[in-house]
Amino acid sequence: MLVNVLVGLIMGTIGYFAMNMIFSNMKLSLEVMGYCRDYLGHYLIFTIPILLMNNFSLYLIASGKSSLSFICSVAGGIANIILDYVFIQILGMGIGGAAVATGIGYSVTTAVGFIVFSQRKNMLHFVKPVYRFSVLKKTVTNGCSEMATALVTGITTLIFNWTMLKYVGEDGVAAITIIMYVLMFVSSLFSGYSYGAAPMISYYYGAQNHLKLKKLVRLSLKIITGISISAALISLLITEPLVSVFTKPASPVYQLAVTGNRICTTALLFIGFNIFSSGMFTALNNGIVSAVLAFTRSFVFMIVCLLALPALLGVTGIWLANPAAELLAVILAAWMLMKYRKKYRY
Repeated sequence: MLVNVLVGLIMGTIGYFAMNMIFSNMKLSLEVMGYCRDYLGHYLIFTIPILLMNNFSLYLIASGKSSLSFICSVAGGIANIILDYVFIQILGMGIGGAAVATGIGYSVTTAVGFIVFSQRKNMLHFVKPVYRFSVLKKTVTNGCSEMATALVTGITTLIFNWTMLKYVGEDGVAAITIIMYVLMFVSSLFSGYSYGAAPMISYYYGAQNHLKLKKLVRLSLKIITGISISAALISLLITEPLVSVFTKPASPVYQLAVTGNRICTTALLFIGFNIFSSGMFTALNNGIVSAVLAFTRSFVFMIVCLLALPALLGVTGIWLANPAAELLAVILAAWMLMKYRKKYRY
């Protein structure tokens, strides 16, 4: 927890002083740049609570309080929605109010976590910290894949925006943002399942209960297949009403987003397998393979596709970049699963 507080202070400070330099190099209009500064300036205030939220979500699951973790996540989301309306519509705080609402929503889990783990009757609870470098090193190493995923997501989002600005302009950035929300929504289903399955995978592997480990992995792959196909079909069927939630049909952004969503929806067939594969190897204490899967999927394949496909196909290439990167990643993940099947006996 102390490490996260320290990292949060460093990240928040660097982000605050670097944001003007970043935005000034993106060739934005003055209006959009103002929105960016206003949002990020308020959002960075919550850097530490957001980092602690990620920890407490996992710690609550590990301590047998997965239902409470779920309630906190839902409560945080509801708080975010309500506060968005209060801060933007009623108090007139603008986009800065949206950032504050998001930060407070994330802080719900952090606040509950402090209350829960301050009680010594819980299986996990706060004690006087003891410095153990070997434990910290192992923790950092094993979490490299999750770090790579989060870090690279920000980088690839920037590159997506830059590419869209180059080929379409600010309307393209709005369109790609809408589609990213759709992909992120479905990805959260897979991430939630992977987070929930990870402690069980670790437990069965540690107990050398290979029969249950094998059943869990196979059941997980079936569930992910079902969710993937269902999500892709639903996204295709409701593309237009889905996009209309974010922008009016008369807007130039609307048609861009509709076309883009129909192409990007194919990525939903592969995302779940990639997220689960990376999470599974983390649970099996193989942080290196997990990191390779996460990094190649989120960065290497994505960057290659973003650079190559738009140059060949224009705007269509931008929409195809995500599905192509996910397809390449799922091929690598399948190879890794086959390679280590005998070692872990899943």
